[in-house]
Amino acid sequence: MLFWLTELSDGGDFFNLFRYITFRAGGAFFTALIFGFIFGRPLINLLRRKQGKGQPIREDGPKNHILEKAGTPTMGGLLILSALVVSTLLWARLDNVYVWTVLLVTVGFGAVGFVDDYQKVAKRNAKGVPGRVRFGVGLLIAAVATYVASHAHPLDLTNQLAMPVFKNVLINLGIFFIPFGMIVIVGAANAVNLTDGLDGLAIMPVMIAAGTLGVISYLVGNAVFAPYLEVHYVPGTSEILIFCAGLIGGGLGFLWYNAPPAAVFMGDTGSLALGGALGAIAVVTKHEIVLAIVGGLFVVEALSVIIQVLYFKRTGRRVFLMAPIHHHFEQLGWKEPQIVIRFWIISLILALIGLATLKLR
Repeated sequence: MLFWLTELSDGGDFFNLFRYITFRAGGAFFTALIFGFIFGRPLINLLRRKQGKGQPIREDGPKNHILEKAGTPTMGGLLILSALVVSTLLWARLDNVYVWTVLLVTVGFGAVGFVDDYQKVAKRNAKGVPGRVRFGVGLLIAAVATYVASHAHPLDLTNQLAMPVFKNVLINLGIFFIPFGMIVIVGAANAVNLTDGLDGLAIMPVMIAAGTLGVISYLVGNAVFAPYLEVHYVPGTSEILIFCAGLIGGGLGFLWYNAPPAAVFMGDTGSLALGGALGAIAVVTKHEIVLAIVGGLFVVEALSVIIQVLYFKRTGRRVFLMAPIHHHFEQLGWKEPQIVIRFWIISLILALIGLATLKLR
């Protein structure tokens, strides 16, 4: 929205700064961060009053969670989403189709998560919305977003799957690109949702992944850097950096209250929305496979659940003491902060590997 101030510029004054994506990204970051600090405590107090006993704790999870986390309100993702949407609308160019595509996915999945959280709190049931319904709506949102992105991409990249490291390799998925994009977006949303099981565990890896994808978006959409790095040039994706900056700012504002012991949980409102956002960014920038590297922690968390369920159905035994895998380490005796910080370190390492693929050609 503030980009229109460039019309007041003669090319050498303060208003000219709004032409620069990096300046507006900084503005989005601080806007979201300040928003989180200002409205965080009032929102938590409101959620406490409305929810009473807070988020229902799953009985099949670690037993200590029933005692330690009971009464903690959920839906804290509203703080992140509000800060993110406000900062993006304020600082990004609103004529950019990729910005609106990512916002559509974020808000859409956030709405699904909100209904799920509301059902859990209202009915005092940890199950919430039936999985099939949640999954189906998520697929519909992802299908629309992937369709829009595929038509916005340059003709030589439409429906193409780009391979990291191999600069000239493109795999034409044709009509299967939309189902592929749906899987990426819905898979990312649910993987982050599964990771959100300990205080602060999900939000920091999400911010690390968002920062990495923000850099990738900026470089892929830059007419100078993209050819230099020999990555596929997708005009317009640089504006996604502003969205990512807002996500990081809002995430830090939320982490202030979500740090152990958490005063609020992000809930499905936040985890589904943020995971969906990461998947959407990967689709619009043609870096779906790199997302699997950058978000490798989320992949492992999701795989641990899939392996556990399939193996148990087949043999009646468990591979892990408890799934997702962060609960396995809890059962081994690791303390919650120990697990969280070590997983943060792993996320940072994976992000650096993901960034390295830009230069390894």
